[in-house]
Amino acid sequence: DVQLQASGGGFVQAGGSLRLSCAASGFTFDDYAIVWFRQAPGKEREGVGCINPSDGSTYYIGDVKGRFTVSSDNAKETAYLNMNSLKPEDTAVYYCGAERIGCTLNSYHVDFWGQGTQVTVSS
Repeated sequence: DVQLQASGGGFVQAGGSLRLSCAASGFTFDDYAIVWFRQAPGKEREGVGCINPSDGSTYYIGDVKGRFTVSSDNAKETAYLNMNSLKPEDTAVYYCGAERIGCTLNSYHVDFWGQGTQVTVSS
């Protein structure tokens, strides 16, 4: 069975850091882009960043550039989202997913979703 297990969320003060993990199983890790989305209360789910484990290329959207970093450990079939300089507006449920087509960061193209992990940033 395909599984994406997101973890690492929590409560942090503004300016702090968190690292989210996304453990994958049940599919060929290198064949998919691993994507990170987030959804704040009352808002649509939005793409944050992604990585192509096959070549390590990464892409980001919006003001997370320079603050968030996506990486992967292919041997562990796990992707990470390192979040620094967190702001209250980063508060959301964060989801990881897998895209066979590559890093589009369009939820329409996500083939598999993990469960969300809550990130709360206090001011």
